Amino acid sequence: MQEIDCPKIAPGGKLRVESLPFGQIPGQSKLFVQYQKDPLSLKKYYPSAVASHTEIVQRIPEVLENHKADRNILCDALLVTNQKFGASAKTFEHIEMLRRTETVAVVTGQQSGLFTGPLYTVYKALSAIKAAECLRGRGFSAVPVFWSATEDNDFAEVSNAFVIGRKGDTSEVRNQPKDLYENVPVGFVKLDDSIEKTIDELFCELGNTEFTDGIRQSIKQSWMPGVHFADAFGTLLTSLLGDSGLIVLDPLNKDLKRLAAPVYVDAIERSYEIVSALRVRSEELSAEGYEAQVLIGEDYFPLFWHADDDSRNALRRNSTNTIITKGGNREFTLVELADIAVKDPTRFSPSVVLRSAVQDYILPTVCYFGGGAEISYFAQSGEVYRILNRPVTPIMHRQSFTLVEPKHSKVLSRYNLNFSDLFYGSEVILPRIVEQFLNKDTARLFADVEEKINTELNRLDQNLSQIDPTLAENLAKRRRKIIYHIGAVRKKFHRVEVFRDETVSRQIDALFTALLPHKHLQERTFNVTTLLNRYGPNVIDWIYDSIDLDDKGHRILYL
Repeated sequence: MQEIDCPKIAPGGKLRVESLPFGQIPGQSKLFVQYQKDPLSLKKYYPSAVASHTEIVQRIPEVLENHKADRNILCDALLVTNQKFGASAKTFEHIEMLRRTETVAVVTGQQSGLFTGPLYTVYKALSAIKAAECLRGRGFSAVPVFWSATEDNDFAEVSNAFVIGRKGDTSEVRNQPKDLYENVPVGFVKLDDSIEKTIDELFCELGNTEFTDGIRQSIKQSWMPGVHFADAFGTLLTSLLGDSGLIVLDPLNKDLKRLAAPVYVDAIERSYEIVSALRVRSEELSAEGYEAQVLIGEDYFPLFWHADDDSRNALRRNSTNTIITKGGNREFTLVELADIAVKDPTRFSPSVVLRSAVQDYILPTVCYFGGGAEISYFAQSGEVYRILNRPVTPIMHRQSFTLVEPKHSKVLSRYNLNFSDLFYGSEVILPRIVEQFLNKDTARLFADVEEKINTELNRLDQNLSQIDPTLAENLAKRRRKIIYHIGAVRKKFHRVEVFRDETVSRQIDALFTALLPHKHLQERTFNVTTLLNRYGPNVIDWIYDSIDLDDKGHRILYL
């Protein structure tokens, strides 16, 4: 257990933090768990893996030597984007630092989600900010950059946000502009009047606190009719992180597309090698008991095509070795595609396995902070770096949190529960509470009856075995039925006790809603507005102060 000074909570206040290894959390991939446990054991898949974030400084000379993109073009584009988002003076100071040839970038990124999307988006940004601050504290020139995935076209995935409603339930708000059409990158989606209704629905669910007016104002200033969805995301994220100096990057920027053109051309010309290497890598992962994150078919192509209507379309290699758009509307030779990439790179965006290589060509990336799925992607995309003759960027897991509010902390303590106990489900926890806290006497009586029944049945079994073994076999079958029926009565007893004590049932339901919504970690479901509305903007500082880049587990933060 760790205690962190947090004077903004109360004079002399402290936050209690516990760490839980990811191997103890259900649903984690074998590859991710091993990477968190010992990244150096997976050097075959992660050639630049480091045991600690402090070791990334060793990569700085290689990163600077291999960064060829024009820093002035890069920084001019970043300046325009971050001015639009209303960034702080420190962000512009960092952009000017990035112009210098000795500066590296600590990078993270995420899809542009409604009201910033799930909590882990904020945790990613804070992780990059902390790592860059750590490097500067050691005398290195480093800045944090957030790659806003505006090119992604799965709008349904980013168009909703979940909060804890006034009744303590999980509530969803969603926004979809009327003129939205299929396969359009999020960066091209424009908000309409419906966003105002969505904001009203959000605050109806959240309810009023002393912080509500301020949070509502920030959201209304970001999410307005006529503003592009991704710009609203960038503006709110910038507003929330205040003076941290985070630089937000929009990969749809035309100047950045031109910077990326050499990678596009190289990836097109070497697409067959890339796909072959990725398929071999997938087989290697499978042979060692790991699961490849991206399915790579023989027709896979590492780039998307952006059509005249702004739609983003998958490209596929066909049987005649030409490249076609999904649906067959356009057909290209590799030479034609490479020529277009030189003349009009805005026509392309990278696939998931190429994106990091494009990112790290544009930026002097010293490391990337990602989630568990991204770590799995990197096991495959490392082959793309190799074929394109680029140094492989090390990936580190972003900080991961569950925030436990005081009322839920009291419930955990009252019933002698740990956060990890929630993984067993309420159907296991509630009977425990009944037997240990609500009706110990009846629980003991059930245990005594079961013990006595088993004792007497054992005596009978010994006797029957001597008379006729078939009688003993018959008894064994009936024993199972007897124990089953006793167990069924015991379950009914649990349900009756829980029903009689509605307070316990409500407390446990609220516990699961807040800490393990939809049976997933809190950070994967809830939007940051729940915390901001309850605790105000200082909650961002509490989380930042609780980051420990040496801790590779899931951190449980007791507010």
